[in-house]
Amino acid sequence: QVQLVESGGGLVQAGGSLRLSCAASGIIDSMYDMGWYRQAPGKQRELVANIQRSGIITYEDSAKGRFTISRNNAKNTVALQMNSLKPEDTAVYYCKGTYYGTVYWGKGTLVTVSS
Repeated sequence: QVQLVESGGGLVQAGGSLRLSCAASGIIDSMYDMGWYRQAPGKQRELVANIQRSGIITYEDSAKGRFTISRNNAKNTVALQMNSLKPEDTAVYYCKGTYYGTVYWGKGTLVTVSS
């Protein structure tokens, strides 16, 4: 059974930093891509950053220059380093992974940025 488990959310003041981590289990080799999405109250889930097995990275515009995504294919982990956080970054952050064409989601971790 494939599972994604996030960690690292919490409360931080504006301008601060947080690091989110996600570990995949139940897979034999590495996921095609792994990424982070977020969903703020009353809004749709949106892409924050994604990284393919090859290393190709995509960032949502507001994340560029502030967030850094990285992954360890051998350990099947993906991390999101978030700096210069803003109140509008407040959301539940979900880890996403694609494995042989199937998309898997973690349960999410709450990030709250206070002003």
